[in-house]
Amino acid sequence: MKKHAAALCGAAVVLAGMITSIPADASTGSAAVPRTARTAKPVWKKCGTSSYPTLQCASLKVPLDHSNPYSERITLALSRVPHTAKTFQGPLLVNPGGPGGSGLTLAGFVASALPKAVAAQYDVIGFDPRGVGRSKPALDCEPGHFKPVRPDTVPSTRALERANLARAEGFAKACGTKYAKLLPYMDTVSAVRDMDAIRAALGTKKINYFGYSYGTYLGAVYAKLYPQRVRRLVLDSIVDPTGVWYDDNISQDYAFNDRHLAFLAWVAKNDAAYKLGTDPAVVEAKWYAMRAALAKNPAQKTVGASELEDTFIPGGYYNGYWPYLAEAFASYVNSKNSDALVEAYENFGAVDASGDNGYSIYTSVQCRDASWPRDWRQWRRDNWAVYDKAPFMAWNNAWYNAPCAFWPTDSLRPVDISNRRLPPTLLFQATDDAATPYEGGVTVHHQLRGSSLVVEQGGGNHGITLSGNACLDKYLAAYLGSGKVPRGRGEADAVCRTLPDPKPLTAKAASSSSRGSTLHGLLGYRG
Repeated sequence: MKKHAAALCGAAVVLAGMITSIPADASTGSAAVPRTARTAKPVWKKCGTSSYPTLQCASLKVPLDHSNPYSERITLALSRVPHTAKTFQGPLLVNPGGPGGSGLTLAGFVASALPKAVAAQYDVIGFDPRGVGRSKPALDCEPGHFKPVRPDTVPSTRALERANLARAEGFAKACGTKYAKLLPYMDTVSAVRDMDAIRAALGTKKINYFGYSYGTYLGAVYAKLYPQRVRRLVLDSIVDPTGVWYDDNISQDYAFNDRHLAFLAWVAKNDAAYKLGTDPAVVEAKWYAMRAALAKNPAQKTVGASELEDTFIPGGYYNGYWPYLAEAFASYVNSKNSDALVEAYENFGAVDASGDNGYSIYTSVQCRDASWPRDWRQWRRDNWAVYDKAPFMAWNNAWYNAPCAFWPTDSLRPVDISNRRLPPTLLFQATDDAATPYEGGVTVHHQLRGSSLVVEQGGGNHGITLSGNACLDKYLAAYLGSGKVPRGRGEADAVCRTLPDPKPLTAKAASSSSRGSTLHGLLGYRG
């Protein structure tokens, strides 16, 4: 859920007239691209922030239905940090994942986090995909869908199952009623067509692309449909394209359970700070006892069992949140004080308007992209089987995706992203990533011929480059700077050690902000 999406670019910028000349392709210096369509050129205006003062914003109109260029137009919101070096390597499109993540602020972050000499050679381009954020129309199927307190996610009674089913079916119905005209065109392939429209509007033959999480699938699908238009391709924390989307979500459940156990072991290791026990099994028992207590008596009428899961799931994405989650956990268990727990929920679990928008896009795209079981009995069987072995996120994740069992549009077939026509590409994957498990990175490495895979050994975070690991960032900078990729003989072409786990909070640590926390605030959760 993208609850931290930034309001960035102000009012949409109107477009200028038709392109009359197009710059030579940045990678080849070849002649201008022939004009095959009337392509509007974005008009960039300043929209900088204190953190990213050089940001510019624009908008671009694209067809709702790319198979009909005369169909209704929708508007994409764009952002840019322009290049400043004499050497220009073209546009670098960036995407934070989701589906449903806003990429406007990410452009500023990437431009500032890359080495200056590298970033200066690119126009770093952020965009809100169709339906997202400042793009128009922006979807919000059911405002307040995640308002607390929700029914317990674990359907231990028929009444709880019926309550959660009603929520899922109601959300799908609300989307279908409100956006019947749009939903048939909310899918990854349509978003990829939008990306190529951005390329055309920027006046370049080829793009460079850098995507995290779902953004890796978006980039791989773009590369499949337009291999001749890919100059450089970076994929970080990689979706397994063979499991979109039902099987991938099942795989997540096991990985998130493992990551939650790693968090509980970290709490036990730091018993001097949290006093919850030195045995991880004891700490785990206390966490589930807390969950059971909140299911009966939600903290401050805000954090019940479902909201507790929402609060701790982000810890599976980024271990920088662990100290804050552990403080809240310890305060509730040891002091019977729920203030820190409610604050943690508000910081990590609560869903605001941008989160409502992100969830509407998430469901719209994933439910349309691929087929989902329409018989709830299969969901029930599969998720109880998962829960028996990996209880932490099993049912929370099931209900998050359950609208797809009732979705009002037909499904498409997943794209086979296997590709032999690309230049060298660079992939990054952590071995213990929960949101996109390691096997997905290996699968894509095999499917993209000539790709290079850089592995963070022992890493459990989701989104690992530009997050403080100098070893990973060295490979990223070398690739974006010169096209150089590592070549190894094993499954991975290069291996980097993971960063140490965080320390318990101190007054200094609590007030500081790292590059990793900034990135993960932009990537959000459920991405």
